Amino acid sequence: MKTQLDTGKVILTVILQVLAVIVPVGVLAQTDAQFSQYYAVKNYYNPAASGCSPMLNVRLGSRLQWTGIPDAPKTFAALADMPLPLLDRRLGAGLVVRHESMGLYRGFIAAMQLSYRFRLWGGELSAGLQGGMLEETFKGSEVVLPDDDDFHEGSDDAVPRTDISGSSVDIGAGVFYSSPRFWAGVSVSHVNSPSVTMTEGGDREWEYEAGRTFYFMAGGNIPVKNTLFEIQPSVIVKSDFTFTTGEVTARARYNKFITVGAGYRYRDAVTVIVGAEYRNFFITYSYDYATSAIAKAADGSHEIWAGYSVRLDFGRKNKYRHKSIRIM
Repeated sequence: MKTQLDTGKVILTVILQVLAVIVPVGVLAQTDAQFSQYYAVKNYYNPAASGCSPMLNVRLGSRLQWTGIPDAPKTFAALADMPLPLLDRRLGAGLVVRHESMGLYRGFIAAMQLSYRFRLWGGELSAGLQGGMLEETFKGSEVVLPDDDDFHEGSDDAVPRTDISGSSVDIGAGVFYSSPRFWAGVSVSHVNSPSVTMTEGGDREWEYEAGRTFYFMAGGNIPVKNTLFEIQPSVIVKSDFTFTTGEVTARARYNKFITVGAGYRYRDAVTVIVGAEYRNFFITYSYDYATSAIAKAADGSHEIWAGYSVRLDFGRKNKYRHKSIRIM
């Protein structure tokens, strides 16, 4: 136990040093998808959250942003995480896959996660790393530049006219704490500020840089005395030190079956949430109503997640194992 604790402290120290070094650095843009149900997909934002429960968790989700606006952002994501006992170490593993389209841009991320956990203050503290690939595509073949007015030049060489794409290695890191009544974490995506170079015709290049984005998430699970209700507040703050935003969410769950809630994203949207759980399955839906000026053009945003969880028990013997009567 002492060896595990010492190893965990070393890993945690390394992660914190990485975060401390890169905090002051400026960035170019926020590139991560926006999910109103961030609390349900913690390891999307923080690799240290992978493997924090004794379950194999699989999540599939889709978000339609600002419906009613042509070519508005659309996102699909698939996530999985599970504990990974190895040589008596408390490890966790995770997988993140995300595809997003916005106008003529397409973004794709596929990454693996590994976390190390150790017990602390009645819960578990974990440090995690994420490594994978970031791919960006621009649909230049669909560009339309009218040349019959004073504001456009149909032969603008700065705009590619064929589909171009490129990829780069992408790294993330985080620290996460969880207990039966509380969880919280800090993380950073695109630690290495991956630069994607897209080439057209072998000599014309366009470069896209994914800036570092920092996240703080926290939440709780508060049983209401003498009832079957639980109150589940949560918060997320994200910043690339050029743009910072945050949102708060409050949900009520009845009998571990029905969940309803509401949220507010700063100067952006109000969210309503409804979900249901049955045995190992769950499905949840949220609708965002914009509070900014974009509400005049958009009908709102829709997000849905479905998932399955199954308990894993690597450490116990199979209680149903028996000997053959022929060798008893």
